[in-house]
Amino acid sequence: MSDETYPAKLRYHPEHDWARVDGDEATFGITWYAQDALGEVVFYDPPAVGDTVTAGSSYGELESVKAVSDIIAPASGEVIAVNDKVSDAPELVNSDPYGDGWLITVRLSDPSELDALMDEPGYRGYIAGLSA
Repeated sequence: MSDETYPAKLRYHPEHDWARVDGDEATFGITWYAQDALGEVVFYDPPAVGDTVTAGSSYGELESVKAVSDIIAPASGEVIAVNDKVSDAPELVNSDPYGDGWLITVRLSDPSELDALMDEPGYRGYIAGLSA
């Protein structure tokens, strides 16, 4: 499992999902905090390319040895890529949540939704408050 990290260039949703924005596209995944809480991820049920996702709503599931969890979209858009490597090797979510463990890429339908997400210091403060 990777060390606890929260890259500064990402935006964070309160449901422990991240977004890496590149123009009008964003790649989504779950945070180190989320993968640590889930434990060993053993199954990934992704959306299909062409599906639409809605900010704050589930777009797939991750199953771990502890539980099945919905994955929440940090922003809305059309799915333009699914990380098939995670379907074949779900443990990538644990070992590299910001790299090879990314989940989907979307074409953003409303980039202003990103303004509601937290930056890295904000997210660190948010998760610190959860354990207080």
